Amino acid sequence: MRAFTHKQVSIFVVLTVLLCTLSAPALLRANDEKDKNAPSAKTAPPKPDAPAPLTERERMLLDRVEQLEKRVTELETKGAPSTAPSAASAAEVAASQPDSARNVTASAATVTPAEGPRPVSAGASTNVIPVDKAIASVGAQATDKGKSGAAKVPASEPFAFADFTWLNGNARTKESPMDTKFFTPEIRADVDYVYSFNHPKDDTIGGSSEVFRSSEVQVTQLGVGGDFHYDNVRARLMTQFGLYSETTPRNDASPARGQWNLADAYRYVSEAYGGYHFNVLHGVNIDAGIFMSYIGLFSYYNFDNWAYQPSYVSSNTPWFFNGVRVQIFPTEHLKIEPWFVNGWQSYGRFNSRPGFGMQILWRPNGWFSILGNQYALGEDALNTPGRVRYHTDDSVEVKYYDRPGEYLDKMAFSFTGDLGCEHGGGVSCYSNTKQGPKQSFIGFMFYNRMWFHNDKYGLTLGGGKINNPGRYLVLLPPINGATAATGTPYFTENPGDPFKAWDASGTFDWMPSQYITFRWEFDHRAANVPYFSGPGGITPTTCPTAFLGNNICGSPGALVPGFTPDLKKIENRIDLSILVKF
Repeated sequence: MRAFTHKQVSIFVVLTVLLCTLSAPALLRANDEKDKNAPSAKTAPPKPDAPAPLTERERMLLDRVEQLEKRVTELETKGAPSTAPSAASAAEVAASQPDSARNVTASAATVTPAEGPRPVSAGASTNVIPVDKAIASVGAQATDKGKSGAAKVPASEPFAFADFTWLNGNARTKESPMDTKFFTPEIRADVDYVYSFNHPKDDTIGGSSEVFRSSEVQVTQLGVGGDFHYDNVRARLMTQFGLYSETTPRNDASPARGQWNLADAYRYVSEAYGGYHFNVLHGVNIDAGIFMSYIGLFSYYNFDNWAYQPSYVSSNTPWFFNGVRVQIFPTEHLKIEPWFVNGWQSYGRFNSRPGFGMQILWRPNGWFSILGNQYALGEDALNTPGRVRYHTDDSVEVKYYDRPGEYLDKMAFSFTGDLGCEHGGGVSCYSNTKQGPKQSFIGFMFYNRMWFHNDKYGLTLGGGKINNPGRYLVLLPPINGATAATGTPYFTENPGDPFKAWDASGTFDWMPSQYITFRWEFDHRAANVPYFSGPGGITPTTCPTAFLGNNICGSPGALVPGFTPDLKKIENRIDLSILVKF
């Protein structure tokens, strides 16, 4: 007769516990009804009622049971050497699993972030407890005893009570195929082909933080990294090879102050931080380094989003912060995250004052998420001390339709609103005054998402609008190699310069696996001033002075005699992309 390994016996115990958890309430209800409605000898027994539909939490538990059954089958297939089970099996399984620091990550927007991690974002979000985490949790409940001998029930994981992979800005992957006790690897690939109907002859697209070249296949990002987790110590690394390594640093003017070229030092890194997890409340994390900012709802990683080109509210606000964050989870539904950062999407400080911020993420149930990001006090205008920035970015996401098994199985929407301003240094938060012109930002974006055929297909319609007089958050077109630090006389960003823009998009996704998305998207974008690359392009073709290389005449962004960039008020384009995440 075949002997079972410790691990197989432990998994069997876990399956039994989970099945009992699911079946016990139903059995109790059935017994209660039997006692109340027991038929007499003179009356016929009533017909049983139809079973109540499963709740979202019960569906999640069923999914975990199926995953555990799959794990048992895999172990049996491998033919592990048989050993006699012992009473310590559950404890050994629990001890072999990662501790709670592993999954108490941010949710975002990222969200996330932790989310969204935009981890949670930003960046990575805690959507569903992994199978091995569920095993560890049950094992801990069975083996961790206090002085009284009663089992200690650990605090539930933040945001693990429901499946939040439907959120805009959250990755939809539910498990990592390469997960280990010490390290959870992550690999991302973003490759796209963009066709601009303006046909710029230099193939250069401006005004976007996601799309950069026309009529070419380009690697926007290749990210390799992951999360380290052991003994409550955490660290994360994610690289950014491809166009992101060039385009993201050029939108940060802070390296122009001081030495050591911060843009080169950090250009190949999107996330790099280390920290510690405290087992208090429902978890507290302290991290220092470069992490996702989550302002703007959309994730920095296009795989996580409902659309490839986000509206201006997202595209013109920070993707990353360099500093320190504290993630506090008072309950499984709430995250409070203060920030101390160098500045507004900056590797260094712009002047003498750093920035401060805060994220509050609340998810009371599985179909509603509200996210608030606040930023204040940073002096974020290069070489303009005393100009202070404030910004509020707030989003709500609602899953208003959820019918698993039907052809149209889910529908949800996201709405984001932003307000911001600057004062001091020659500008005012209010109407034009003696302190200077009004320097403000107001915008919104709305997206509606539909999923079809068991989430294999997705359709997203949406767009947004901004008004940013002073252009202090408008992405500078790379005219003659201009960067945020150099500026350019061809597109000024002086206080009082008007800028209004709006956009709309339609996105179709085919998702044959949770690890890949094939995306087709149409974008229409418009502004009240010439802003988008036209047929003549934005790169000089001849230089009257010495050509310095990298397609730049003279210094980056400088005037070139005889050259005028071709800028248009309207841009229409098609974006085709393949997005991968493991």
